[in-house]
Amino acid sequence: MKSFGFTLINLFVLGHLAVLSVSQDFDFFYFVQQWPGSYCDTKQSCCYPTTGKPAADFGIHGLWPNYKDGTYPSNCDSNNPFDQSKISDLTSSMQKNWPTLSCPSNSGLQFWTHEWDKHGTCSESQLDQHAYFQAALNLKRQVNLLQILETAGIQPDGSSYKLNDIKEAIQKGVGYAPWIECNVDTSANSQLYQIYFCVDTSGSNLIECPVFPHGKCGSLIEFPSF
Repeated sequence: MKSFGFTLINLFVLGHLAVLSVSQDFDFFYFVQQWPGSYCDTKQSCCYPTTGKPAADFGIHGLWPNYKDGTYPSNCDSNNPFDQSKISDLTSSMQKNWPTLSCPSNSGLQFWTHEWDKHGTCSESQLDQHAYFQAALNLKRQVNLLQILETAGIQPDGSSYKLNDIKEAIQKGVGYAPWIECNVDTSANSQLYQIYFCVDTSGSNLIECPVFPHGKCGSLIEFPSF
């Protein structure tokens, strides 16, 4: 009887580990940066973080594990929640490069908690919590989107630009094709919102995207000021 019970326990543990392993299996990351001017220039508007108005620069939205079939894992490990103490040395850099714009005004902890719990836990097979956030910050330094666009004459001044010109400028500056996500302003004009790149499972190296998200922009889109 003891042997049977022991076997059942072993099977349960092994089954749980197998499920956890599968849940953390993924093919690549999307590294996503967003333009704050487009986040704020919507009907829902925005709120600056308690640390003050962020710089007029692209900010990190997330580093998201994905599958090549276009689906993605999420909320993979409820036993490993976000722990601010594990990234205390990164907080200052995250406030600058990964700011929150959600309302009501807050410090960003809720944003980072969401990103870790929903996405970061699904990359635990490769990155622990500190390494996950550090990887995103490293990628942000590697990909200076605003500088690339401004060098190509694409300025965040409320002007409209051809979508293809934006894509070509970024691909020339980075070496990899981006995916562009648009949203609409209060007048329903299409505007540059988020820019996606694909990254290998180490979280370190940009790669060609195996698949792009769904959605599309107009052929001419605004680049609002912030």
